[in-house]
Amino acid sequence: MDVEVVVAGAGAVGLAIAAAFARAGEDVLVLEAAAAIGTGISSRNSEVIHAGMYYPTGSLRERMCIAGRRQLYAYLDQRGVAYRKYGKLIVATSEREVAKIEAIYATGQRNGVEGLELVSAATARAWEPQLACAAALWSPETGIVDGHGYMLALRGEIEDHGGVIARNAPVERVTPVAGGGFRVTTGGEDGATLTCRRLVNSCGLYAQRVAQSIQNFSAEHVPKLVLAKGSYFACGGRQAFSRLIYPAPVEGGLGVHVTLDLGGRMKFGPDVEWLVSDDPDSIDYTVNSRRADSFYEAIRRYWPGLPDGALTPDYSGCRPKLSGPGEAALDFRIDGPELHGVAGLVNLFGIESPGLTASPAIADEVRARLAD
Repeated sequence: MDVEVVVAGAGAVGLAIAAAFARAGEDVLVLEAAAAIGTGISSRNSEVIHAGMYYPTGSLRERMCIAGRRQLYAYLDQRGVAYRKYGKLIVATSEREVAKIEAIYATGQRNGVEGLELVSAATARAWEPQLACAAALWSPETGIVDGHGYMLALRGEIEDHGGVIARNAPVERVTPVAGGGFRVTTGGEDGATLTCRRLVNSCGLYAQRVAQSIQNFSAEHVPKLVLAKGSYFACGGRQAFSRLIYPAPVEGGLGVHVTLDLGGRMKFGPDVEWLVSDDPDSIDYTVNSRRADSFYEAIRRYWPGLPDGALTPDYSGCRPKLSGPGEAALDFRIDGPELHGVAGLVNLFGIESPGLTASPAIADEVRARLAD
């Protein structure tokens, strides 16, 4: 074989997987379709380090998020990557929503999330005077990370251990080789064909497309892709909050929330806009300024003092969901040989939030699935 392990996709998850293999002494090649690392989902999110209280106990999301978060903070310290534990308040703006945050608290307790505390409206307002709420859930383990700095650290670790990252190299075709392994054909100006013993499909929005390119791979093991665009708006003026502020969750997401970057700048989002097409190439990442109306309405439920004209379009992202509106939210899928029967192959589907947080634990899980 030309290389032992090929990882398709150089986002945060793909890079974490490649770094885990490289750290263990494996010969690793990362294939990235774009001209740079981390230009997809990994650069179009809130950069939040999630604590793990939203996800059903025992789900991959829950296990990967909590283990990944603990590993991630340690890794950031070790590699000198910037982050800040702002902490998060999940707020109920009505008595009806109090039950929602109490349920999140109960799930967090079952999941072993550290430091969770239900606080009264008076306590929350004492911490954040501009906040309006009926009650809140405090999560001290939630933080913000320099996502690009994290990916640069992973890239450096891969290369320090002899791994290679090939850019402008989209995977076009995969052919299983008799006796084990794969022949991988890439596109781009310098298209090539190479062989590998193990293959990890971590292509995010394009994971289904790459799986479909595997010769004789059963369609029953390729789930549907549902695209959910989320827009963000920047907020001018003075910083109103010192913590992240989240509303009670909504269908398809966690609601339009306040996040702070490492410099304290406020931004709001994402909302949820279900797209009709399932073609990632069709996504228009332009932020429609008219969506600001729904942002003002959502934000003023917990920040009634938001000034008129304070919001400006910022950026957007898209989630590779496995379920659509009105359907139960589905878990991450880390599909190894035990599911699809193809030795040496792992497909990752539906890796959206909290994928960045979960990335170190996902890397460990993938290596375990390919242990043989």
